[in-house]
Amino acid sequence: MNKRFTPFILLAAFILVSFFGCRRPLAESQLHFGIEAAQKDLWDEAIFRWKKVLLSNPQSSAAHNNLAVAYEKKGLWEEAKKEYETALKLAPQNTYIKTNFQNFKKHYDLKKTDEKN
Repeated sequence: MNKRFTPFILLAAFILVSFFGCRRPLAESQLHFGIEAAQKDLWDEAIFRWKKVLLSNPQSSAAHNNLAVAYEKKGLWEEAKKEYETALKLAPQNTYIKTNFQNFKKHYDLKKTDEKN
C-alpha cells in the first residue's frame, strides 16, 4: 500500500470509530433529556428528543415506551398504542413496558367506550 494514503486511512478509521462509538452516548443523553423535559411537563420537547433517539436507534424499546407515554399524555391514543406495541415487540419481557401498556389499555378501552356512547 502507498504510504501517502496511510494517514488518510487512519484518519477515516478514527472518524468512523468516533462516530459510531459516540452514537450510543448521544442517544442516551437524548433519552435522558426527554425524561427531564417530561418531568417538567414539556411533552412536545420530550417527544422531539425521543424521536431523535429513534432516528439513531430504532430498536430502542425505552424510546418507544417513553414516546408512547408522551403521546398518551397528549391524548394521541392511536399513536401511543402503536408505540407501546412496538416497545413490547422489542422487549416482550420488560415488566415496566408491560405495566405501562396494561395501564394504557384500561384508559384506552374507557375512551373507546365513551366515544361509542
